[in-house]
Amino acid sequence: MDVFVVQGGTPLRGSVSVSGSKNAALPMMATALLARGTTVLRRVPDLVDVRTLSSLMKTLGCDVIREVDGSLSLEVIDEDCSEADYDLVRRMRASVCVMGPLLARRGFARVSMPGGCNIGHRPIDIHLRGFTELGADVRFESGDIVVQATQLKGAEINLDGPRGSTVTGTCNVMSAATLASGRTILTGVALEPEVVALAEFLNAMGANISGHGTSTIEIEGVEALNAVEQTVIPDRIEAATLIVAAAITRGTVTIDGVEASHLNAVIEILREIGVTIEETGLSQLQITVDQKLSPVQLTALPYPGIPTDDQAQLTTLLATVSGKSVVRDQVFPDRFMHCAELNRMDANIRQERDRAFITGVPQLQGANVMASDLRASAALVLAAMAAKGETVIHRIYHLDRGYSALETKLNSIGANIIRCREEDLSQLQDSPAKQLRRSA
Repeated sequence: MDVFVVQGGTPLRGSVSVSGSKNAALPMMATALLARGTTVLRRVPDLVDVRTLSSLMKTLGCDVIREVDGSLSLEVIDEDCSEADYDLVRRMRASVCVMGPLLARRGFARVSMPGGCNIGHRPIDIHLRGFTELGADVRFESGDIVVQATQLKGAEINLDGPRGSTVTGTCNVMSAATLASGRTILTGVALEPEVVALAEFLNAMGANISGHGTSTIEIEGVEALNAVEQTVIPDRIEAATLIVAAAITRGTVTIDGVEASHLNAVIEILREIGVTIEETGLSQLQITVDQKLSPVQLTALPYPGIPTDDQAQLTTLLATVSGKSVVRDQVFPDRFMHCAELNRMDANIRQERDRAFITGVPQLQGANVMASDLRASAALVLAAMAAKGETVIHRIYHLDRGYSALETKLNSIGANIIRCREEDLSQLQDSPAKQLRRSA
């Protein structure tokens, strides 16, 4: 198992580029199951989650090839198997996105209950309710979800849930409805850019979808969809992570390949904190900290609010800002496991229910810490870069699920992050970073 060894205290400086969006690429990959011909997706990040879904797609009869230019080619060559392998599905929640395309195209899907990060209860009942209202039979067998229909039929479906709209639920039901007979009206849908990107992708394939980006989506069913080429949108969560990396190290960084309109809420709160963010070119932001930062109160909400996927990173930044801040998460109220690890680094954070009460400290201190989920991993990397001394971050396999070579990007702008195996770390005689540098 890999770990990161981080020497902190150096302001980041330079330029770095954002990868394609994981949360857009995964449902787009799944949707290739609907199409006739070869789908080509450009700017697909090279991530563990992408590799996991690629393996799952292959078991479902889809040929998946990573081209030399980094694009993915996907073509369905066998429709006999519609059962998603448990060992693959348990690793990643986004695996559930194959259910809608399989149901619509093949009339049957058997998928294990999905896995992924441990960030709180995330039921898929809204997905299943949507399939049921489209006319599918839904049942549970031996830990699997089985959905079946001879012909899906358009319906009016409310996808709103107790914590707001569901992104994967919207993607799943919208994908299924593209081949349903008649008109489907989805209300209470997610507004996230990844949902809009999927709708545009489906329309390019021949679907008839309108209203995406609003709370109501209308879909006129079509008989078939054809494969197309599409470029994945920039990863707004990675972009926000890089912005916070510049801010927490009090550096100056230019970030390329950004869609700033997808980051409005994050940019607004960071400017309120005191971070200078300027659009310096097409798809380019410059981040500078040239004044004292200020504490704030913020709440993670569904889009267009501050994303829950950015909550841990912002909490970490505020741990270094003098004064008292409050961070609330109304999407995943239990998503605060990073706080205990930050406190090991001398942060002063008290968590109560869905809130973190933060008293900023002058300096974080290096320590041994353990990542609990994908975004908590990123938060600990940010903390380590700002901390005095050396930090060892364990269980970074979470990070590799959602960030493509993050340490390489950060090192290119001045970070000092070394990846090594856990067993190699335990054999070192003195400072891990010093020893590893001598052997490099």
